[in-house]
Amino acid sequence: MDVTQLLKGVLDLAVLAVLDKRDGYGYDVLHRLRDAGLTELGDASVYGTLRRLFQAGYLSTYVVPSESGPHRKYYALTEAGRAQLNRSAKTWRTFTTTMDDLIAEGEVGHDG
Repeated sequence: MDVTQLLKGVLDLAVLAVLDKRDGYGYDVLHRLRDAGLTELGDASVYGTLRRLFQAGYLSTYVVPSESGPHRKYYALTEAGRAQLNRSAKTWRTFTTTMDDLIAEGEVGHDG
């Protein structure tokens, strides 16, 4: 199964979930997702998702000065972002339960 296709469908949820834990800047969000196991993620996908979620009103931004380089733009969930996270998480749980049930039914019928 092509993991990159699956990631496209759930990247919004993954980014919202990471930012629900704590605010982060683009590179930080990318590495937190990769550290969580989403190692196939491309940089452009994450940065594009952050921009899109911001434009949709799900994220706010603020700038933090850095002594070791350029200032960093941090992203934080808005109330609309939290509501979207909750909706998406509910949809994800329903979907995964359905898929688990379908897979389990198929496994029972085969003796190998």
